[in-house]
Amino acid sequence: MSTTRRPLFFDATDLPRIRANTTDPRFAEFWRQELAADMAADTKFLTAELRLTNHVIHLLRAQRILERTSFIYLVNGDPAQLALAKLAMRRMLDYPEWDAFIEGGRQVLGMQRATEGTVALLQAIDCLGDALTAAEVAEVEQAVLTKGVPACHAAVYGMKYPDRVRGWEWNPRSEVDAHRHISLKRWPLILNSTNLKVVPTSCLGIAACYFRGRVAAADSWLELARSSAHSFATMYGSDGCYDEGISYWGYTTLYLALFAEALWRTQGIDDRKLINYPGTIRYALCNTMPRVNTHRKVVDHVHVPGYMMPTVKPEFDIVNHGDSNGAVEVSVAAWVARTHGDPVAQFVAREIGEVKQLYGLIWYDPKAPSAAPGAELLDHRQANDIVISRTGWTAQDSVLALRSGGPGNHEHADRNSVIFKACGERLLHDPFGAAYMVHQPRWLLRQTEAHTAVLINGQGHQYHKGEEGTNASWSFAHLLDYATGPGWMRVTSDATEAYQLVNDQVVRVHRTLVFLKPDIVIFLDRVAVKDTPATVHCGSRPSTTTSRPG
Repeated sequence: MSTTRRPLFFDATDLPRIRANTTDPRFAEFWRQELAADMAADTKFLTAELRLTNHVIHLLRAQRILERTSFIYLVNGDPAQLALAKLAMRRMLDYPEWDAFIEGGRQVLGMQRATEGTVALLQAIDCLGDALTAAEVAEVEQAVLTKGVPACHAAVYGMKYPDRVRGWEWNPRSEVDAHRHISLKRWPLILNSTNLKVVPTSCLGIAACYFRGRVAAADSWLELARSSAHSFATMYGSDGCYDEGISYWGYTTLYLALFAEALWRTQGIDDRKLINYPGTIRYALCNTMPRVNTHRKVVDHVHVPGYMMPTVKPEFDIVNHGDSNGAVEVSVAAWVARTHGDPVAQFVAREIGEVKQLYGLIWYDPKAPSAAPGAELLDHRQANDIVISRTGWTAQDSVLALRSGGPGNHEHADRNSVIFKACGERLLHDPFGAAYMVHQPRWLLRQTEAHTAVLINGQGHQYHKGEEGTNASWSFAHLLDYATGPGWMRVTSDATEAYQLVNDQVVRVHRTLVFLKPDIVIFLDRVAVKDTPATVHCGSRPSTTTSRPG
């Protein structure tokens, strides 16, 4: 680490703390798994199996190998890890282009691979330090400047100025045939309020921080990235809530934090309060729902061909409205605890959720003060009208969640649906593993029928048909009433508008819940239609009531 440029995310003075974190019980199992990775299989993949047209799966695997091995080398100096890191780096550089999307038939668009890959390569330079020759560093930097930055810039610029976009398409040279039916025509508008705006934004900004002072254009990259980040900050509620659900919150907020950290460390520009970071940690905390670990085998499912989607472990379970399928990850909480002096964030970093990212090791400070969440967080009405009420934070505590509020990317047709966990188990459920593509059978798991919301004459509320991916619908629900007291919570949500979009005979769809803690939930569904009687039932269960006209 002899570079005169300040590293993006850590300094040499941080290494004793980082090394100590690898033996801390909170991180020791994660570190053991990192060290136990099959290096022979990784080497075989990189040398004999990787295809330079496979961006979705193969480039991601190469990136993750590089991230893991370069960081392990930073910590323990293992020459075998260094050799594998250099091989992964070499193979990433061998790709002629770094993403599966293009603009105007020519310019590659950085959505995930060119974005994350750019940061992984720049961070590897910091981790490997003097183990890289000047020529190797220059080759990486040139690749980032020609294949990473332009792709990130094109994506961010297109979302800022969608009227200037000539046309986003699937890259004809990328192995994405399973996705080509999805229209990207409106994606410059659709992605503007999703995690896929923040990732290219943050990665462009991090690259600008790295090259600023050496590449004249870096100033303009940084200006565009900061403008984009500031505009996206309004996607978070004033309380820190996030509409795409907790899994996508983790991905989005991590990259915002990475950008803010690099910006502060390398440029002295402080955007570390761009959103309500302490509030957003409380949002994550309130969406945790740990269950008793029965030690049954956790089965992953095929997300896209060649990629298995991990299933959340019971002890790290979450309130999983929409496509959320992963645990709260501790890295952002560790960063917020350090940068904001927030004891609740330190509690989350120490006690809640799962360690899945190396940034937890970089940012966690065991000396930071910690405090358990107070009783005020047991009943939480988010700014987006989702309500979560609980008795506590352990696997044996009860959690009740009502999905009111508006649409959002990665949502399901789930207005007024309920998740309920008690005695360590899910009793009312929202399914995991819904398909992202409409032709897959698991697309049905996105529909109202797969949730605990009501069906009217067998029909749920409005939802799209996946022509543009997992984008938002037009369905809104609104809270009409919310009250709490010692040991109870009451809430009423109105989803009438969402059902009227598909059935203009609908007059009213109200759901009231009364939660008498710890384990009594009273449902009252009030449904009215005009002109003709209607059969009403909940999800796929048998009919429970008949609504009369009026």
